[in-house]
Amino acid sequence: MYFVVPMHRDALSEADRFLLEAVRRGDAEGWSQLVTRYRGRLLAFARKHSRNDADAEDLVQESFIRFLRGLAKFRGEASLETYLFTILRRRIIDAMRGARLKMCQIAESRQITDRHAAGFTSDEPTASWYARRDEEHEAHVGALAVALGELVEDFKQRLAFRDLELAETLFYAQLRNQEAARLTGATESQVGLKKHRWIAEVRGRIKSLLPQAAGPLWESPEMMAGMIGEAWESRRLSCPKRSTLGRYLLGTLDPQWQQYVTFHAQLLGCSFCGANLQDMQPAPESDGAGGAGVHRSLDQKIFQSTVGFFRS
Repeated sequence: MYFVVPMHRDALSEADRFLLEAVRRGDAEGWSQLVTRYRGRLLAFARKHSRNDADAEDLVQESFIRFLRGLAKFRGEASLETYLFTILRRRIIDAMRGARLKMCQIAESRQITDRHAAGFTSDEPTASWYARRDEEHEAHVGALAVALGELVEDFKQRLAFRDLELAETLFYAQLRNQEAARLTGATESQVGLKKHRWIAEVRGRIKSLLPQAAGPLWESPEMMAGMIGEAWESRRLSCPKRSTLGRYLLGTLDPQWQQYVTFHAQLLGCSFCGANLQDMQPAPESDGAGGAGVHRSLDQKIFQSTVGFFRS
């Protein structure tokens, strides 16, 4: 029997827990607060991956509806933000008819380049990119996320941001050693040595979490690389907290953190953090009250479509 070890870094905040309990009690005011808290960043995310604003608003509305319908299954293993982003991302993938949606712009650009170089001879992704939602796959991804999360937390605790940036280029952006070296200023030999050491550490942690998983899956570089990318994206392992992003916009972070957030959000182009940054920035003066008007209109649509959940 496989099991999933909860991710400690994504434990619910007190604010999330309060809102979640209110919604589960059928408190319409709690639902209103939850929607208001998250709809801005979700809308910014959806706009990046939609043809127009109307489609983006529809995707956000559908995501909130699906959140309510699946509320009983939510065990709090991730923050509400991560969980809502996951639902929205799946809705976008459905709208794109199953196309792989990269959350890192630099990885997205590389994917397009690779396909062009291959002459579009095949659009079929490797098996490691398919989200097989069975118990064994979930256990593997969960254990991998815990092991990688511990690695990331160790980097942050030691303020080893150069290592964290390199790990992101390899495991989040899924770049080759040569590309990772060029982007981070390391040598290819340094990249190769560190990558080998980190993967060995992750394998050791996985075996302690899931002794049953010590089979061919973790010995295949292709399978492990694909699952590392899935775990990193789905758990947002290295995304800074929203409060950290706010301080980044104000320029009040320590220089090392300021530089790291620039690397993560701007250079790699993390779509999750990009959506948060966009949501936190004031609307251009030319927009007037347009931004607030869009949010009010979206709120009304969400509340009207979910009123049936709170009639009792």
